[in-house]
Amino acid sequence: MFKSIHNKLVILIALLIVSVSLLTYCLVAGYYVYAALPALLLVICLSALSHQYNKYNQNILFLLNALDNGDYSFHFTETKMSVREKELNMMLNRIKDILTNARKEVIQNEKFLSLIIENVTTGIVIVTERGNVRTVNQMALRLLGLPVFTHLNQLNAINESYPELFYQIKTGDQQQISVINEREEVQVSIQASLIKVKDETIKVITLNNIGNELEAKEMESWIRLIRVMTHEIMNSIAPISSLSETMLTLLNNPDMEYETESLKNNTREAFDTIHITAKGLLSFVESYRRFTGVPKPVIKPFELLPLVNKLVHLQEHLMEEKGIETKIISEDNNLIVAGDENLITQVLVNIIKNAIQAIGASENGKIFINCNRQDSHTYIDISNTGKPIPKEELSSIFIPFFTTKESGSGIGLSISRYIMRLHGGKLMHSLSPEGYTTFTLVFPN
Repeated sequence: MFKSIHNKLVILIALLIVSVSLLTYCLVAGYYVYAALPALLLVICLSALSHQYNKYNQNILFLLNALDNGDYSFHFTETKMSVREKELNMMLNRIKDILTNARKEVIQNEKFLSLIIENVTTGIVIVTERGNVRTVNQMALRLLGLPVFTHLNQLNAINESYPELFYQIKTGDQQQISVINEREEVQVSIQASLIKVKDETIKVITLNNIGNELEAKEMESWIRLIRVMTHEIMNSIAPISSLSETMLTLLNNPDMEYETESLKNNTREAFDTIHITAKGLLSFVESYRRFTGVPKPVIKPFELLPLVNKLVHLQEHLMEEKGIETKIISEDNNLIVAGDENLITQVLVNIIKNAIQAIGASENGKIFINCNRQDSHTYIDISNTGKPIPKEELSSIFIPFFTTKESGSGIGLSISRYIMRLHGGKLMHSLSPEGYTTFTLVFPN
């Protein structure tokens, strides 16, 4: 093709030189009449060169303009034309095909990258220097509790200091923020890295929920402390309890002689006090043992709704006495979770009993149990219309042995949360949109 174009240009240029030479000779020699012929030839050559240039240049300009506008649908005809034109159009079509394939590959890579970003368990936010959000995945929206996220200023809805924190965080920095989303308060770790794209610097911010790790470390610390305390207290109390019981037996022996009846009574009262105190301490230590003695769960799949219905039925007599109405809600009657049914039963019984106690003597008390599957998790929401837990006590309700009840041990919620953690799940507290106290069991699917 290039050879054909080259030959045509050489011929035209040669004719152009000849016509210029003849025209010059005729004008210099005074043959003005004959000068018309080389002048006509010169015009024809210039016209042919111009036409040749415009014809090829027009196709090339069309190709460049189309590519610049993102239009890859064009195609240069390769039939009913000269060999040279066909060769040129074939070359331009080939260039277009190469660029089209490259564009398709870029689009496929972008889709693949977007798919990865949407499915990672890390929140990803890509922002410009002006705070505009270019990319945000669903995990980031979930962690931040935002339905949409287009600018850093939207973080004002969470905390007024967060937009500035996101603006100022630098490569290698790590910050921790607290966010209350629709189900719980989460602790989020954020990190950033800067990337130069053309003339613009963009910031890639990653968000990770570290609440589970913090809770696991806290629970592990409690268990270690309780094991040490249990060992030490048992070593001290067991002899006291045994000796006090022995001494009380001796004191109650009618053959035992005392100097005065008063001394006998005082001694008996003293040992009674020691014995009662020791028994109370032993009971307290037994609560410690229950907390640290939760067996390793035997994980098996089981149907959720039959278990919930059975447990509610077992509490029916107590609910009827208090006039409490219970409603079980589920959009899926075949919910199956993997777990230790006995341990999960213990958790559900504890939460349901707490709900009954929270309602107390309130009129028209209600308990709602909502079972559903969402976001690759199974949830059991247990809500009650009783008095909400005071805000100042919310941060302590899962601490072992914390209780506001007169006769409570304070380990029910702690054990329940620990059992859920052994299942890879969570136990959370929240207020429903109606203002009801809600405890949520979260099971991974």
